[in-house]
Amino acid sequence: MPAVTRALRWARGIATLQADQAIQSSAPGREKSEPPHRSSASNVATGILSSRIVGLVRESTIAYFLGVSGHADVLHAAFRAPNILQNLLGEGTISAAFIPIYGRMLEEGRQKEAGRFAGAILGLLFVVGASLALLGVVFAEPIVTVLTYGFLGDAASVAAGQTTVDRFPLTVLAVRIIFPMTGILVLSAWALGILNSHRRFFLPYVAPVLWNIAIIAALFATAYWIFGARAGDFTSEELNGLVLAGCMGGLTGALLQFLVQLPLVVRVMSHFRLSFSFRVEGVRDAVRAFGPAVAGRGVYQLSAYLDLFLASFLMQGALGALRYSQILYMLPVSLFGLSVAASELPELSRIRGGAGPEMYARVSQSLRQMLFLVIPTVFGYLAFGYLAVAALYQRGNFGIAESWQVYFVLTAYTVGLTATTASRLLQNTFYALRDTRTPAKIAFVRVVVSTAVAVPAMFALDTFQVSDIVGVAGNSIYLGAVGLAIGSAVGAWVELWQLGRHLRRRLVRFPFPWMRALRLLGLSMLASVPAILIWLMLPQWSPVIMAVIVIGCYALVYLVTAYVVGFAELSVWTGRMFKR
Repeated sequence: MPAVTRALRWARGIATLQADQAIQSSAPGREKSEPPHRSSASNVATGILSSRIVGLVRESTIAYFLGVSGHADVLHAAFRAPNILQNLLGEGTISAAFIPIYGRMLEEGRQKEAGRFAGAILGLLFVVGASLALLGVVFAEPIVTVLTYGFLGDAASVAAGQTTVDRFPLTVLAVRIIFPMTGILVLSAWALGILNSHRRFFLPYVAPVLWNIAIIAALFATAYWIFGARAGDFTSEELNGLVLAGCMGGLTGALLQFLVQLPLVVRVMSHFRLSFSFRVEGVRDAVRAFGPAVAGRGVYQLSAYLDLFLASFLMQGALGALRYSQILYMLPVSLFGLSVAASELPELSRIRGGAGPEMYARVSQSLRQMLFLVIPTVFGYLAFGYLAVAALYQRGNFGIAESWQVYFVLTAYTVGLTATTASRLLQNTFYALRDTRTPAKIAFVRVVVSTAVAVPAMFALDTFQVSDIVGVAGNSIYLGAVGLAIGSAVGAWVELWQLGRHLRRRLVRFPFPWMRALRLLGLSMLASVPAILIWLMLPQWSPVIMAVIVIGCYALVYLVTAYVVGFAELSVWTGRMFKR
């Protein structure tokens, strides 16, 4: 703990070096004059966009060196396995249990109590996170056994000459490196909660850029300086080294992501005092809210681990294909779903009177704002997803067959994209109402439905190869991962239906804007026509050039048409661009 205290003191000493645009005084009464919701959502979206763009570069780098292979499975499993800390104690739980209480203290002008409450939560998170990280390092082998049981069969496959990598021991070693990383990211989530409550949204959502850059740098440094940068020609042992280098980069990047937020945290927060006490005002309430919130996050974590467990029984490369498609799938969820949901939670928590007309108006407006960009993304992925996948990944060890495999998985995920993004906002609405139990129960239903659909679908589809569908070379590229994505999409719609049904009991009126969604879908279809015609006329250029031209045309026509038609949501997203 002294190390954390010293870090906070260090941060206080250099906080004045932060750019004036990124920091503002948080004195009592200042919160009333903060930028409006429009700027908040834009700041979140801008920060997330920066982080996600670098994240795409990270995944493109991994695909370049590892392709859709057993080594890619190992790296993705290693990053997924210890995420229990980050998901159970990280941003989602902080949003549910910490921000509503801390935000209300700020709104009531009780900065002293808020500072002490934040210090106690940090102390408790540090103790729990460090303890669980240590246990993860010690028990890495049984953890990997449970989560990726299918990897245990690799030893026999390697002995028989069917595969070249035994994924199990390599995953165990990688997990031991990664587990401390997630403990640090829990502290980073605490910093995000502080900054969001003070309406500082850009920095905490752009901070993961450092995490991504650290992984990219570690991979390239190892490939160029140690192995000689021969993508496509690395030995199995050299690929093992690249996997471990990526894990070390993730550990370093997590530390950087936390430290970069500390100066601004210190600047906006007053009366901070680090402690481990449950007697500090608000801590017991937060702990009571933590239970259902952790249960809810645990259900989502269970869903992710079920996917990991099930994918380990599929042909090698299935886990890598899931990860590559999830990166594109989660991009709009983060940009358009999380940006709105995250900026709305502090505002919804401040509404006096709870579930009334004001809350209904905010939630309805935010849903329309979300759908304005989510609906064209859904149609765009279905129509132009192959171009996006090929432009991002198709190089080095990642070929045409792999692009088709990832596109098919992305298509299945996309069916549930609208439901997933809308659910983020509805979950935060329940959190603002101090109800963390309902989202947790509904999340469990989602997992049950997703698994029930995914298991038969994935084993049925794992008998089909990409070459059977599109006629390209890829005899070892199978489609079992598509079944897991189909299960996820069905579960997402069940979750949205359940959240809306329960929320209607709390709000006087809460219809989902289906007609608005249909209008946006029609606009998306109209905007796709010139893009499809251009695609058909283009020669076989580089996938990157074709994607920029075709997808760029689609996006431009959609936005221009929305402006001409007069969609009010456009001004919400572009408001900051035209200010001043």
